[in-house]
Amino acid sequence: MNNHPILKSGFTLAIIAAVCTGLVAFTWQLTNAHIAANQQAWLERSLQPALSGLVFDNNVTESMITLQPPHGLPGSEAATIYRVYAGDRPVAALFLVTARDGYTGPIRVLVGIDVNGSVTGVRVVEHRETPGLGDRIEANRSDWVLQFDGHSLHDPEPGGWAIKRDGGQFDQLTGASVTPRAVIKAIRETLQYFEANADTIFATRADADVQERD
Repeated sequence: MNNHPILKSGFTLAIIAAVCTGLVAFTWQLTNAHIAANQQAWLERSLQPALSGLVFDNNVTESMITLQPPHGLPGSEAATIYRVYAGDRPVAALFLVTARDGYTGPIRVLVGIDVNGSVTGVRVVEHRETPGLGDRIEANRSDWVLQFDGHSLHDPEPGGWAIKRDGGQFDQLTGASVTPRAVIKAIRETLQYFEANADTIFATRADADVQERD
């Protein structure tokens, strides 16, 4: 039995597979830097609204801390903290956390808090909430998320950190209550975490600087 045609076909297929693998690797190398740059630009654009009115001079994305669960912040996923400085003086911290109990799933929320414990801005960066209802938590769809600016853990008092239907201070969304409840709860829990851990959050910058010099 002549196996030559079979061997020839197998050899040809191996060459084709190798070429395809090489092309995929080359394409990945070519586009990976561009993708990373786009992701960095998107991240920086997402952070800026929560920094409104703050004066700072550090690269916020380079002052990042990632906390693995359990960490005390909203969500069971890893949480990210971006620290904001003017020189060596702490200005604010931005928390990327997860509201676990959205109507259709987790909601990724960015919460900015200045050193005095006041909210500098809140933005929803990822969600799967219902279009036309729950998706109005996005700043480009309504101004609902802007109502938290300037508030703190004690303004209003803890009972006020709820939608008005539940006896709280904050507006809900017409036709949607589960989604705003989840976001408000995440903001309140983030404020609680900041109040309890502010010194630790900002102290770690000095430790990181020492490690970089070493």
